[in-house]
Amino acid sequence: MPRTRIPISLQVDHLSILDENGRLDEALEPKIGDDLLLRLHSAMLLSRRFDQRLLNLQRQGRIGTFPPTTGQEAAHIGAVAALRASDWMTPSFREVGAEIWRGRSLESVLLYSAGYAEGIHIQEDRNDLPISIPVGSQTLHALGIGWAAKYRGTDDVAMAFFGDGATSQGDFHEALNMAGVYRAPVVFVCQNNHWAISVPLAKQTRSQTIAQKALAYGFPGIQVDGNDVLAVYAAASEAVERARAGEGPTLIECVTYRLMMHTTADDPKRYRSDEEVAAWEKRDPLPRFQGYLRAKGLLSGGSLDRLEQEIERQIQDAVEHAERMMEGLGDPLDMFEHVYADLPGTLAEQKDLLARELAAAQKEVTRG
Repeated sequence: MPRTRIPISLQVDHLSILDENGRLDEALEPKIGDDLLLRLHSAMLLSRRFDQRLLNLQRQGRIGTFPPTTGQEAAHIGAVAALRASDWMTPSFREVGAEIWRGRSLESVLLYSAGYAEGIHIQEDRNDLPISIPVGSQTLHALGIGWAAKYRGTDDVAMAFFGDGATSQGDFHEALNMAGVYRAPVVFVCQNNHWAISVPLAKQTRSQTIAQKALAYGFPGIQVDGNDVLAVYAAASEAVERARAGEGPTLIECVTYRLMMHTTADDPKRYRSDEEVAAWEKRDPLPRFQGYLRAKGLLSGGSLDRLEQEIERQIQDAVEHAERMMEGLGDPLDMFEHVYADLPGTLAEQKDLLARELAAAQKEVTRG
């Protein structure tokens, strides 16, 4: 029998609208209202300044290890802005800006970073999952949520965030395969920052892009300039519309860069060069977007100064409030709460035992 070729489309687009030099492709410029443009900028600037404050607090020993997001603000804030409140988000651990956009408080981030479980509490009006520390597991969670939305007949969408390292995990491939089979309304957003901690992308995959991995599972993939918030928003909006219309999932690869360490327990100088970082600093998403807003007459030196002052006050108020909250937290008995609706008998016994031991220890302190 002769060997015949199977026609398969392998096209993957790369989208860039506002390049690193501030050049705008007006033909591709998305129609975004002035209010939303300014809100996107405020969110990106808040995320950047909060990141800097968190680093200072960590170095002072006032919070624990955390993963900085500096340099990746456009990739996740631009994507999450395409969702509505009833949609769902499953973050990894480097989407603080997106979580704040969805209603997470700065105090919550501070509490969690200081080791308090109260910091992971999610309000009832937020359709978000807690951050996922196991790499890639949140892709399956988003799949389940999207599948459930389709089963129930709603038009809600799930959006999963993950890094390039997650694409080396089996969870990622299982989620994409099932999403393709069931045409689940899921938008998979990969923040490709080129480093899975210290492992470069070249040692993770032989694929030319991450976006092309979607093609094997039967749905579109697109690569975007992840430091261009306009491109990210445009791609995410298109993907969300597809999902909401019943056309299935999309994989968005946001090509970006982690300008700081993986976490504050990491020393990136051990595995990447200063020259590489300097080259990506020139592609910083924040000044690029600010230049665009100035050109549109939406941002001036005075308005930026006022916004900086407002953000500084907002962060300082959150720090002071969170530290006051910490004074009343830390009851060891809290470890038995928020896991079971009805506490099993064995754990109820342990809780009672611990309560008695704590009471006895307190009496000793009082006598002393």
